[in-house]
Amino acid sequence: MTHTLEELLAGWITHQRWFAGKSRAITELAVEATTPLPLRGPAESFHSDVAGSSRTTDDSARPTAEDRVSLRHLVITVRQDTLTDRYQLLLGFRPELPQRLKHVAIGETLDGFAYDAVHDAEVTGVLLSSIAADADLGALRFRHMPGAEIDTSPRSLVLGGEQSNTSLVFGDAYICKLFRKLIPGVNPELEVVSALAERGSPNIARPYGWIEADIAGENTTLAFTQEFLPTASDGWALALTSVRDLYGSLPGTSAGDAGGDFAAESHRLGMATAHLHKELAAAFPTSVVEAPEVKRMAEGFRRRLEAAIAEVPELAAHAGIAHEAFDRLADIDRPIMVQRVHGDYHLGQVMRTPSEWVVLDFEGEPGQPLSDRRALDSPVRDVAGMLRSFDYAARHLLSDHPDAEALELRAAEWSERNRAAFIAGYSAGGGRIRGDDAVLLRALELSKAAYEVVYESRNRPAWLPIPLAAFTHAVR
Repeated sequence: MTHTLEELLAGWITHQRWFAGKSRAITELAVEATTPLPLRGPAESFHSDVAGSSRTTDDSARPTAEDRVSLRHLVITVRQDTLTDRYQLLLGFRPELPQRLKHVAIGETLDGFAYDAVHDAEVTGVLLSSIAADADLGALRFRHMPGAEIDTSPRSLVLGGEQSNTSLVFGDAYICKLFRKLIPGVNPELEVVSALAERGSPNIARPYGWIEADIAGENTTLAFTQEFLPTASDGWALALTSVRDLYGSLPGTSAGDAGGDFAAESHRLGMATAHLHKELAAAFPTSVVEAPEVKRMAEGFRRRLEAAIAEVPELAAHAGIAHEAFDRLADIDRPIMVQRVHGDYHLGQVMRTPSEWVVLDFEGEPGQPLSDRRALDSPVRDVAGMLRSFDYAARHLLSDHPDAEALELRAAEWSERNRAAFIAGYSAGGGRIRGDDAVLLRALELSKAAYEVVYESRNRPAWLPIPLAAFTHAVR
């Protein structure tokens, strides 16, 4: 039995990790725009599923994969009650699906079996080759960075583990992030990384190109391609290795004596963060927030805390510490400098290459308006985010550890050591954490911890002690 494509997509999309509306019923799903794509881009050969190879003048009479497959880029609108969101899809259609693609099947249509073609390395090469060629394909515009030389031969593999987007890794050279949920406008990641690349920043992955189209009358970023870092290590994974080494060491071993001490890397990361903030301040406009607005910020923190206490009453025992921090913030009578920042900074957003720390994912929170993601903020917010990440790295392994109570002191020591090293590195790199900035840092940390208390209570109750520790250890 065949169904309309819209019917199939409505049943399929709710099971995709990147779909933001899983908790709500779909009222209507419609295809807003369809762009047929060639199976090969400029100067690119097409690889057939058939054992054999691409079409040539000698075998043109034989059926090929190009005869059997069609590829389309779709922009769809999904209405759920009063909310309407846009998503982009890359769909393939085949008379029959090979075994390797059955796990990404969508269903049978009049045009054949539809499937999620980002998983089909036989056809995704058109994305990379079209970026290299600055091609215009229907409504889609493919662009490469000035001077970028792109090897179009690597085949793609979908990177696992992402929540909001889908990334294709081409060989060990490029990573192309498809922004699944579309918000009209230029994506901050393209904007920020391009600006930092022009300044020669060593703390970003080199940009190679992007895909764009006009959505709702605005030039909108659909995808962004950067250098892939195959030899780099994820900051979160490195930190957890250090924590495990400490937990597994002999009793009495300090965090500085354990084999996997992370403090030197935390110091380097602090320096890299300070350099990044200086480059962002030079590349984009800066401003100041006057004292009345700082007071309004403090009041917002108080409201968040009270809402968190209403949902997690055990937080009430620590409210005094937080209110004291927010009162001190409200007492600031001088302007606070604001600039472009990362905005979602933590150990999972940084990679350690053999030579440097590299910062990733400048797009901000995908569910927020672009104006919010571009808003100027204090660089101290990024510092607070990283400090919270150190606390999470130190303690999240304790949630189901049989010796959790005994290891809590080691966790606190590891966190304090790496927090201090990061701040020292940030200061050594020219970052400022003193005076009013230190007051703002404490307030931002505790406000973020209040948010985390609510999140963990709803989603991961076993992790609730982690943000609560931010209050019990607030007098550092």
